[in-house]
Amino acid sequence: MPQLRIALAQVNPCAGDITGNSSMVLEWTRKAVREGANLVAFPEMVLPGYPVEDLALRKSFAAANRAEIDALARRLRETGCGDALVVVGHLDHDDTGVRNAASLLYGGEIVATYYKHHLPNYGVFDEARYFAPGHELPIVRLHGLDIGVVICEDIWRNGGPVAALGQVGVDAVVCINGSPYELTKDDQRMPLVKQRAAEAGSPMAYVNLVGAQDELVFDGNSMVTTAEGELLTRAPRFVEHLMVLDMDLVAGGHTATEITEPEADEDAFVTPRLPAFDVRRITVAPDPLPSYEPLPPPPEAEPLSEESEVWWALVTGLRDYAHKNGFPSVTFGFSGGIDSAICAALCADALGADALHGVSLPSKYSTEHSRSDAAELARRLGCHFEVHPIADMVSVFVRQLGLTGVAEENVQARCRGTTLMALSNQHGHLVLAPGNKTELAVGYSTLYGDSVGGFAPIKDVPKTLVWRLATWRNAEAEKQGETPPIPENSISKAPSAELRPDQVDTDSLPPYELLDEVLDGYVEGDRGYADLIAAGFDAELVERILQMVDRAEYKRRQYPPGTKISFKAFGRDRRLPVTNRWREVRP
Repeated sequence: MPQLRIALAQVNPCAGDITGNSSMVLEWTRKAVREGANLVAFPEMVLPGYPVEDLALRKSFAAANRAEIDALARRLRETGCGDALVVVGHLDHDDTGVRNAASLLYGGEIVATYYKHHLPNYGVFDEARYFAPGHELPIVRLHGLDIGVVICEDIWRNGGPVAALGQVGVDAVVCINGSPYELTKDDQRMPLVKQRAAEAGSPMAYVNLVGAQDELVFDGNSMVTTAEGELLTRAPRFVEHLMVLDMDLVAGGHTATEITEPEADEDAFVTPRLPAFDVRRITVAPDPLPSYEPLPPPPEAEPLSEESEVWWALVTGLRDYAHKNGFPSVTFGFSGGIDSAICAALCADALGADALHGVSLPSKYSTEHSRSDAAELARRLGCHFEVHPIADMVSVFVRQLGLTGVAEENVQARCRGTTLMALSNQHGHLVLAPGNKTELAVGYSTLYGDSVGGFAPIKDVPKTLVWRLATWRNAEAEKQGETPPIPENSISKAPSAELRPDQVDTDSLPPYELLDEVLDGYVEGDRGYADLIAAGFDAELVERILQMVDRAEYKRRQYPPGTKISFKAFGRDRRLPVTNRWREVRP
């Protein structure tokens, strides 16, 4: 049987850095070729970075992509990589519009280009705004084997290019991806890759981006399956990785399953009939390789627990946002509470303790245990720590403006926000907003106070998950013989904003366990008032929570970006008008 050594380069590009990303492709291809790879595949839009949003509409940006992919093909040949077939995702432009493309480079030339057929236009995706779909289906013969290429969404839809490849016959399919992370998404991805491999009647090599771009995180999780749906190997998640695998393939031995019309499913994207494709076959190396001793199969990466995958997604999001935007350090308020403690531990893991500058900002209402918990957090992490009391600042505002009640409470948060922004301006730190998704949902934050900052690490993490992550992170530290980073008191004590005497969050909010259940139905599930009552929730509680969520949209619009981990993140996925008189109320 013909042999082929493939390499999947799970890499971390930066949006807009075309030349830097091109150099990265060259470097990783050289690594793969040194390991004897005949085919090297890179993720979707690796050359421009992904997503590039409205940069795709700039003719100059498209022209730069096109010039760089041409130059990259030449450089690959000049550096001794011309005999490898290299699949590179990039942005292209022709007479019909901008394209999400995959070019196949060989011998110093672009031998074929595939244009993404299915353009997602849901959730975080807006590709119908930018790209024109492709209808050509190039199949490249490499060492006697026919290789087909598809891009990401092309395997998430019934029918389309994968089914077409199965009908015309290929020996392997390469799927390049820019598939963002969501909690438990792997439960969908792996069965899907197996299903599409069976549909094509050939093995499938799936390579995905890793790293973060603004709110989105890409977890890698690249994999290879057989035509029968058996997983051959899988790459580790949240790290750059070169996966090299020898495959024994049967030239012309594809066993595609019969393509049948899928049944109608109102929750699925269904293609009613197989689209017509212009199939082109290109031969670059007609003869099989001489027989060689294959490499041992690479080990399959261990699956991650739910808490572990969320943690490393948050670490990746924070690290790349800071590094790619040129921030050498971060700062925020150490309150002694669970949210700031989680954010601090994330910073230490993502950026190192020396890049973290914690600031205690006590007011006259701050308890002694909050001050000592903040100091203990800094001691455990080994980060920078300073104390700036705000009582005198607050008293000036309160006395001069005659503030009472909520106005007095909020001026404390705003004095803290102003102090942090001043330190940021003075020292170049990125200010982080440590609020969680539950608080953001119900508007339990102060504009220009605890919401100030350039990035919000746990913006998409519900409060109950924050506690789970804290317990998990401490347990992981103990397994490694390290000091748990989060003080136990920060986990166990009742959460409080400490803006008035003896205040706790439940003075203003339902218990977080119950609140998160209702929010999961309303925010994540788009369930209305009647649906939530039917699910067994108290009517007055539901009405209260829904009103808080609806009234807080203006606050969410002004909140910093933050790492997306859920199916329905605020801003990226859930988009509602600020001026909105529709209310989910009792019938």
